[in-house]
Amino acid sequence: MKWSDTMRTLCEHPAWNNGRRLARTPAGTVVATNGADGITLSTPGPALDVYDPADLTAAPDQVRRGLQGRGPVARLRTPDLWEAVATAIIRQVIRADQARLMYQRFTDTHGDPTEAGRVFPGAETVLALGDEAFAELGMAFKRDPLRAAARAVLDHGEKWGQLPALDLVDELQSVPRIGPWTAGATVADFTGDFSLYPYGDMAVRKYARQTFPDLDLPDQEAAFAARWSAYCATPSELSVLTALTLALGDDRAQPLDRNEPS
Repeated sequence: MKWSDTMRTLCEHPAWNNGRRLARTPAGTVVATNGADGITLSTPGPALDVYDPADLTAAPDQVRRGLQGRGPVARLRTPDLWEAVATAIIRQVIRADQARLMYQRFTDTHGDPTEAGRVFPGAETVLALGDEAFAELGMAFKRDPLRAAARAVLDHGEKWGQLPALDLVDELQSVPRIGPWTAGATVADFTGDFSLYPYGDMAVRKYARQTFPDLDLPDQEAAFAARWSAYCATPSELSVLTALTLALGDDRAQPLDRNEPS
């Protein structure tokens, strides 16, 4: 789809900073810039997904009308599975704005240097950090899950990167401290398929209720998720609906992320 004046960019990933993001790819680091012409990349590599409300057919009229008025949304996938996993772990328990700050401080302090700047620390870098490195950044409670994920990605990441998305969700949950929320958020970030995002979580519920107050949406996560998925005829539509709803939060206070069971 050609970029238009009505298209917005979903920049919820904490690597975005002042309209700029460094993305690690197998071929090297790519600089992404979000401006008036949309997202531009220094070199090809990361995939750009577009979520268009015109693709919704089964959603209630008020949902389709509300989303169509805001137009399509573009989003840059995270091309590195390790970074997608680590980002989801950082997002556990804490607020989204706190997670963004933690991610950026961790990158500024321990990130791998490139010509364009520091990128999020690689799995090898994280495993080499001592306990004090996490404690100094207020990340002691993130230390063990990040280390476990780093070891798992180094051992299995090449194979995991080739798996179908649903299988990857299952495999990630074999890692200690990664449950359904973290696995789903990781795979949505990595593949662009937001039908795999935990769409019953607090963020989706909050933005949906605020934007569509006339809908009879359940408060409880499981009941909300069932209703939400029933609004869509296909997984592709569920992905579009969920991504567009998350994009509604760009100009609002960020909610508390889901507390992942250990």
